[in-house]
Amino acid sequence: SSGFCQVRGLILAASTTLGAPVQNTRILVGAATVIGLGLLVVAIVYLIEPAKSLPTFMPGHEAGSSHHHVKHGIAALVVALGAFALAWFQSGPRTTAGSAA
Repeated sequence: SSGFCQVRGLILAASTTLGAPVQNTRILVGAATVIGLGLLVVAIVYLIEPAKSLPTFMPGHEAGSSHHHVKHGIAALVVALGAFALAWFQSGPRTTAGSAA
């Protein structure tokens, strides 16, 4: 086996090295942290800025509207907290079945 499989035209590399899970976990923790920080900024922008002041690429931008998108802000905050929780749990100590008390 070459370590690759083809699924509907996409080529996916199969991880076969022993060090890959640790490296993948580090990448996952970093990505979840960056995404969490980005979503935290988005949540703050939604909660502070009125709809007319939102950047045009953000959903909810309405010219001349003074409405605040509180639900958008809360949703972004909840997803950010989920990303932080994922990063936290993935960065915790590794235990094996034999070392659990």
